[in-house]
This record gives sequence, C-alpha cells and structure tokens, in this order.
Amino acid sequence: MANPWIVLLVLCLGFFMILLDTTIVNIAIPSIIDALKASLDQILWVLNAYILVYAVLLITAGRLGDLFGQRNLFALGLFIFTVASAFCGLAQDVSQLIIARLVQGVGGALLTPQTLAIITTIFPPQRRGAAFGIWGAVAGVAAVLGPTLGGFIVTYWNWRGIFYVNLPIGVIALVGAFLLVPDLRPGRRHGLDLVGVILASGGLFGVVFGLIEGQRHNWGAIWGWVTISEIIGAGVVVFLGFVVWERFQSEPLVPLSLFATRNFSLMNFVGAVMSFGMLGLFLPLTIYFQSVLGMTALRAGLTLAPMSIVSMIVAPNAGRLADRVGGKYILLSGLALFAVGMGLIVGVATADSTWSTFFFPAVVAGLGMGCIFAPLSTIAMRNIEPRMAGAASGVLNTTRQVGGVVGSAVVGAVLQNRLASALQAQALASSGQLPAQFRAAFITGFSNAAQGGLEVGRGQTGAQFQLPPGVPAAVAQQLAQIGKAVFVNGFIDAMRPTLAVSIIVIAAGALSCLLIQRRKQTTTPPSGHPSAASRPALLVGVLLALIAREAQQPNASPKLLEQLSRIGDGTAAAGSDTAERGRTMARDVIEPLAVGLLASSVTQQIRTGGNGHTQGGPDGGGGSPTPASGSTTASNGKG
Repeated sequence: MANPWIVLLVLCLGFFMILLDTTIVNIAIPSIIDALKASLDQILWVLNAYILVYAVLLITAGRLGDLFGQRNLFALGLFIFTVASAFCGLAQDVSQLIIARLVQGVGGALLTPQTLAIITTIFPPQRRGAAFGIWGAVAGVAAVLGPTLGGFIVTYWNWRGIFYVNLPIGVIALVGAFLLVPDLRPGRRHGLDLVGVILASGGLFGVVFGLIEGQRHNWGAIWGWVTISEIIGAGVVVFLGFVVWERFQSEPLVPLSLFATRNFSLMNFVGAVMSFGMLGLFLPLTIYFQSVLGMTALRAGLTLAPMSIVSMIVAPNAGRLADRVGGKYILLSGLALFAVGMGLIVGVATADSTWSTFFFPAVVAGLGMGCIFAPLSTIAMRNIEPRMAGAASGVLNTTRQVGGVVGSAVVGAVLQNRLASALQAQALASSGQLPAQFRAAFITGFSNAAQGGLEVGRGQTGAQFQLPPGVPAAVAQQLAQIGKAVFVNGFIDAMRPTLAVSIIVIAAGALSCLLIQRRKQTTTPPSGHPSAASRPALLVGVLLALIAREAQQPNASPKLLEQLSRIGDGTAAAGSDTAERGRTMARDVIEPLAVGLLASSVTQQIRTGGNGHTQGGPDGGGGSPTPASGSTTASNGKG
C-alpha cells in the first residue's frame, strides 16, 4: 500500500473539487440569475438540487463502497462528477443546469463517503486528528480559491468557466485514484437495503421540496388540492417509516447501533447544525455583496478571503491538538467563534460598507471555522471500526448535507418572506417621492415580488413592474433611483433576521458540545514508542541489565557487589568471596531476569502497538483497528 499521506493527498484532491465547485457556484449566483433569466426560487433549486441528491445518496454510496470497494466508488464518483461539470457549463437554460447539477450530486455522493472511510482505515487513531486536520485545511483552501478563482472567471470570462475548471482536477484525481489509492474491502460483504433507500429518499425529498417551494406558493396549494404542508408532513411520515423499517433489518441502510455512542450521535447533530448555519449564511451574503454593494464577483470573493485563509492555517494545527488533548473544547470554541464572527459581519453590514469593513469579522469567523472540521471528524470516527467506516461515514456526511439542505431551504424561505415584507414597507415609505400616477404601480410591483419570484441579480431590484410608454426621462430616472434605494434598504433589513437564524443554530451546536464525553487518555503511543502496558517492564529490564553489566566489570563497585551477594546468599559456590558471589548473582540471576523482562516488553509492544488499538481517547472511548488487524483487506478487485 502506498504511503498513507500520499493516499490522503489524492483523496483530498477529489474532496477539494467538490468543495471548490460549491463555493464557485455560490459566488456566481447573481451572474447565473442574469444570464439565464432565473428567479431566486429557481436559483435555490440550482443549489438544492445538487445538495438534495447528494444527501439522499450518501448512505447508499457508503454501502456500495463496502460492496464494490471504496477506491472503485471514489473513482466512479470522480468520473460522474467531472462529466456532469462539463454539462453544467454547456447548459442553455436554468432547467438544463438543474438537471446537470442533479447528476453532479450523484457523483459527489459516490465520492465523499469513500474519502472519510479510507482515511479512517489507513490511519491509526492517534494520527487521525492530523489527517482530518489536513482534510479540514482542504476546505479552507477551496474556500479561498473558490470565491477568488470563481470571481476572476466570472468577471473576466463568464459563469460557465466555473464548471469547466473541474475538468483538469477531476482527470488528475482519477489517475491518482487508480495508481495510489488501495482497493480496501471489508471482511464480509453487505447487502443493500433497497426499501430503505426508497423510504429515505422519498422522505427527504418531501421535506426539502416543501421547504424550497413553500414561500412561492404562500404555503398553500401547489397541485390542485395538494398543499405544501401536506407534502412536508408526508415526507416526515415516510422518513419515520424509514427509521422503523431500519430497526428490523439485518443489513440496514443506516446501522442504528452507531447512534448508541453518544459522541457519534452528538457529532451528527453538530455537523447538521454547522452545515445549516454555514450554507444559510453564505447565500444572503453573496447577494448582498454583489447586488446591494455592487461588488464584482472577484471583489466579493476577496472580501471573504481572510476567513478562508485563516481557516486554512488553523485547521491542521487544530487537528494535531485534538489528537493530544481531545476535540471537545476546540470544537466548542470553533463554533462559538464562527457565530461571533458572522454576528459581527451582520452588525457592520450597511448600504455603503466596503471590503475593509468585513476584514476583522472575517478573521474571527475564520479562526472558528478552522477549529471545527478536524475535531468534529476525530470525535465522531474515533470509536468506529474499519468494517463500519463506510456506513458511519455515509451517516455522518448525510446528516451534514441534510442540515445544509434544510438550512439552505429554511434560510431561502425566510429571506424570500422577509425580503417581500421589507420591500413592500420600503416601497410604501418611498412612494411619496414619486408623482401620484406612478405610486400604486410602484408599490404593487414590490408587493407582488414574492409571488412571481424575486429577481435579485446584479442591477436588479426585486420588483416586477413595467413603466408605461411615454414616461418622461426625468421621471424614469427618478423611479430607477428610488427603486434601487428601496431594494438596497429592504434587502439589508431582510438579511439581518435571516442571518440571525443561522447564527442562533450555530450557537446551539456550540452549546451541545458540552455533552461530549471525555475519558482519560490512554492511547497507544506512536510507532517506535513503548505502549503504556509494556513501559514498566521495559524500564525495569533496562535497569537490571545495566546493573548486571556493571557488576561483571573488573573494576565493579565493591558496594554494588556486596549488595548483590547479600541477595544471592546460598546460590554461589561454597568458598566464594563477597565479590565473586556478587558477580555470580549478576550473571546467573539478574542478567537472565533482565533479558526476560525486555523480551516480555517487546512482545507486549508488538501486540498492542502493531494493531493500533486505543483503550480510550480524550473524547470518548476505545479506538479502531487499522488495516493490520485484518478486518480490512487490500486487493486488486477481489474481496
């Protein structure tokens, strides 16, 4: 098997491509709205179609990795995602883009759980924090490069280039997957719970579809007598049926026994609220930077670059620190700092803010973000055996993505609701500046914005009204200026309570970290160091060997020989003097005893150090065997 750190590099390259795509798409939202004439509710589907398919298929993909090999599913996901990226760039309307994003979601879902499962398997528990730290740093790099590279491409080329950039990355990662990533297989084959797949997919689709479409349909009827609330309720019932079904399956899609460990359950909750908060924060901010402040996509990306750069620097160090002291308070501090940083961004956001206004809040948020990913993954996966790594990885990633789906849908619905209300209020307050004959149409245009789909691309105001023919140029200019002012002030008024929802959710996740179980650290030391169990025998053996060697020297200390002779009275030959009796004791008793203790300590080290077991970490319990334990095999296609 290749060096695990080289394997990690290939895994991170594929993971990087998915994260890069997400951040690039976010920064290009206003340009896509303009180019494809899309409304806000349609652009939410461009984001959520990918996330929904991605979330629904993660657990299934984890099981498929157990069946057909995690390396093979990783490569298949890379191929599908890369091809779908090309079709995204070729899309001619928003419907084609949504379909291509759905296919991208399939590829991303096949790829992602394999990365976490392979990392858990090839790294011993005491090194996973460092590995997850690098994995988390990749998120920082993608977050830096995504908005910046995406902004550059959108500003100096067009939005289609943000998808084409995935093509070379995908090809390089695909070649590296087959050359360097081992084909790991579990000790036994798993069945695929098709009924569970259908129930989980149907339940999640109903809930998320209802959340996304609710505001546009006023939370009422959507098809004849079918209402949004009925769709959401049906989704909840189906998902509860999925949970009940899983309890009675010998090969469940989601092994519910994973949730018997408090820390794993907590990290699923924390991962969900983290994704809820992060995705819920970035959508309003992206629109605010470009549509309200008039920034180019490049400048908007650079405005948040300090957050990503700081996160990239902090993440590996947070991972190593989590290995030594546990991740509980690191994770808690990270979530709290991220919430504080985003709260500061909301506090300083005005109609005339510049990029420098957000520098310090972005740094604070970046410190927090860098302390989240590695400790969360370390705590969640510490007790997971390699044979369960695929399922556990699928569950953990699924809850994160479901949190992101719900966060994006909820925040999108709240933003639409608050923006419609704020625009109407601002239009009423500003209409007095207009000639009387235009006031009613001006107010109605903003009031009906939510029903027709808010248009919030760069240069748009969210309103839907047409100027009658023959309007004087001066009046038309006045309408445009007042309309822009209504939109700017209305969006800021709507953005603040919308972002507050995400900040509150992240703060709740930080408080939940107080429930993480911490145990006394008794981990197996790194390779080359004696285990805790063998250390006393080793020290005593070395000490006795030194005593025996010293006693047999010609110039040995008389005092030492005298003490040894007293221990061995009766064992030396008759007539031997004190010095001779001491030397005999050292040769015949002390030296064999030292050799025995040293041999025992080496044997113990091989037994405990060679399989990577831990007896308990700072954040909860025993560890997992590495591939050396025999629970996972590397093959060239044979299980």
